[in-house]
Amino acid sequence: MVKMTLEDVAREAGVSLATVDRVVNGRNGVHARTIERVNAAIKLLGFHPDQHASRLARGRDYDFRIILPTGENEFMQALDAEFRATRERQLKERVRLSIQYVDTFDGEALAAALERLPSSIDGVAVVALDHPAVTEAINALADRGVVVLTLVSDVPNSRRAHFVGIDNYAAGRTAASLIGRFVGPRKGKVGMIAGSLALRDHVERQFGFEQVISREYANLEVLPVREARDENARVETVARALLRDHPDLVAIYNAGGGQAGVVAALEATGRVSDVIFVAHELTASTRRHLVRGTVDALINQDVGHMARSTARILTALREGRPIVPGQEHIRIDIFLRDNMP
Repeated sequence: MVKMTLEDVAREAGVSLATVDRVVNGRNGVHARTIERVNAAIKLLGFHPDQHASRLARGRDYDFRIILPTGENEFMQALDAEFRATRERQLKERVRLSIQYVDTFDGEALAAALERLPSSIDGVAVVALDHPAVTEAINALADRGVVVLTLVSDVPNSRRAHFVGIDNYAAGRTAASLIGRFVGPRKGKVGMIAGSLALRDHVERQFGFEQVISREYANLEVLPVREARDENARVETVARALLRDHPDLVAIYNAGGGQAGVVAALEATGRVSDVIFVAHELTASTRRHLVRGTVDALINQDVGHMARSTARILTALREGRPIVPGQEHIRIDIFLRDNMP
C-alpha cells in the first residue's frame, strides 16, 4: 500500500504544503473552510501523520502538569512512582511531564494551584475535588485551550476533556457483593469509611455500595459513612469507634486510603476473624495483610496503566487525534489471597 504524504494531501485539497502543515499540527491562521477541505482530503486519502516527526518540527516540547495529592495514601504514592517512570519514557517523544503536589482535600488550595499554572502549559491531569472553585478553575483552563483531564476522581460537571479512572459506581457495587457473599446469612451492621465525600470517586463508591446492600442483602445494615481523609491515624480512630459502638458489626468497607488504620483497629480489638474487611488498591502493605487474612479482598486499579494512559490521552487530545477507548479503559481488578499478581 502506498503511504500518502503531506504533498498528496495538499494536491488533493488544492492548497499549499504550508497550509496542510498548519492544519495537521493544529496551528492558527487557517480559514475554517480551508481546514474542512484539508481534513476531507486527509480522510479521502487515508493519510496518517507521522506524529513523532510533527513533534520534532514543532520546535518545542509539550508541557503537561500532573497534580497529585499530598499525604500518606499508598495508592497515590504508587501512582506518583508510575508517573515518574512514564515521565522518563516520554522525554524522547518531546513530551514533558512535571508533577506537582497539592492538598486535594482543600478545594480552594487545589483551585489556586490550577489558576497559577503557567500560560504556556499544554495540558494538566488532576486528582480533583468536586468543589465549585475547582470546577471554575478547570473551566477557565479549558477556555484557554488547555487540555484538562481528571484523574482517579472526576468533576463531571466541569468542562474537563476526559476522565482517567475506573467506574467507581461499579467498584462500590463490587465491594457490596463481596461483603454480602463473605458474610453469608449472618445479620449485622456494615461500617463504611471514605476519605472525603467531596471526592466524587468516594461518593460514587458509596452510592453503588449502599444500592446493592439495600437491594440484595436484607440481613445487612449500612451505617452512615464516616470520613477520615485517607490518613492511617484518623482511619484507625474511626474503625475503633465502629467496633466499639457496634458489637454486631460484621464488615468494614474502606472506600479510600488508610487501610493500615483499619488493620490496626481489627488487630487491637481481636476482631480480625469475625469482621470482613474489603478495601481498595494493591500496595505493599495491603498485599501483606491480604496474605495474612486481615484483608479479605482488594478492589484495584492499575497505576501503571493509569499513568501511561494519562500521557497518551493528553498528547492525543493536544494533537487533535482520537482516543482509542479500548486501550484507555481502566478496568477493575479483584484480588483475593489466592490470585495476587
